[in-house]
Amino acid sequence: MREVVVTGVGAVTPLGVGARTLHERWTAGACGVRDGEAPCADFDPLEHLSRKEARRADRFTQLAVVASDEALAEAGLAPGAGRPVEATRIGCIVGTGIGGMQTLETNHMAMFESGPQAVSALAVPLLMGNAGAAAVALRHDLRGPCFGVVSACAAGAHAIGAAIRAVQVGDADVVVAGGTEAALTGLARAAFRTLGATSELGISRPFDARRDGFVMGEGAGVLVIEAAESAQARGARALARVAGFGATCDAFHLTAPDEDGDGAARAIEAALADAGMTPDDIDYVNAHGTSTPLNDRSETLALKRALGERAAQIPTSSTKSAVGHLLGAAGAVEAIALTLALRDRIAPPTIGLEEPDPELDLDYVPGSARPFVVPDGRPPRGISNSFGFGGHNAVLVLEGT
Repeated sequence: MREVVVTGVGAVTPLGVGARTLHERWTAGACGVRDGEAPCADFDPLEHLSRKEARRADRFTQLAVVASDEALAEAGLAPGAGRPVEATRIGCIVGTGIGGMQTLETNHMAMFESGPQAVSALAVPLLMGNAGAAAVALRHDLRGPCFGVVSACAAGAHAIGAAIRAVQVGDADVVVAGGTEAALTGLARAAFRTLGATSELGISRPFDARRDGFVMGEGAGVLVIEAAESAQARGARALARVAGFGATCDAFHLTAPDEDGDGAARAIEAALADAGMTPDDIDYVNAHGTSTPLNDRSETLALKRALGERAAQIPTSSTKSAVGHLLGAAGAVEAIALTLALRDRIAPPTIGLEEPDPELDLDYVPGSARPFVVPDGRPPRGISNSFGFGGHNAVLVLEGT
């Protein structure tokens, strides 16, 4: 199968607009959580889209479109007569956990208050889970395989995994892939709160003894996944090599992770096997790290099972400590964070980790960022974990260039 690389990245997160903004601010210890939530406060759709374009897209789609603009521009694949890859050879796969929640709630309220005639004719096209993928493809004239992925908080990573396989087997030469979510709505807040999943204190502090749930956030991350031979032929710079992907299911519980981390461990092992690597080849782990009591414990156990004694030696930190939990966007945003961490050979910090949990004894990079050691003669390598409600597990292995 063909070698696969990343040639562009784009993001909109609670730390700002732009993939480098995410990396630089998180590495500096900045946190985008505000009053118990993590909104993309610096994102104004009208700064990037026309009024008509913004009106015809739910916020989760707006975020995906803007992230895709950045990623494709960096990859040198913006639409136009001079684009070096045929439109029919460029696919688009965008994941989401929930989809157009804002559109759903707004139109349900309109129907409740004013009757069926008040429901927008655009309601279904805006709220459907594949709307993000469709809008990105339409904007950039992407005519290869195009679809959405819905697997809760693993959706972004699953979308990247599907893109990897499509490129490897030749279904496309390039796939624009990632995840997006904008579920900071009344119904979503209430549902997660009733479930007991979100933090009562509104603090995201993964792996800390005081963690009490995740902090809801919104955002989008998009990567340009490309065949190495295609990138080389057109002189594009590879940001990272996509070395491996693994996916499993816990088949344990609808919302809770497998207590002993079995499903997650098997996904990590599968990703390493796909990459042809061993635990000794890994220099950094970008953890799923949700700040929930169950997830952080089960992920720690999974890392120990999959990586053995090496787990304790690898810096492991959580992007969610800086941006909250972006649900279906999390895996893609964290893959971007990993790409840039590998570039700089630096492990960003797990923010808010001040009171260690005796049961969680890995190196979670508390306090501040620090360089990680890479053996002479090889590029840096890292793992990005994504786990979701339903027992979905998706793990990526990336290699810096």
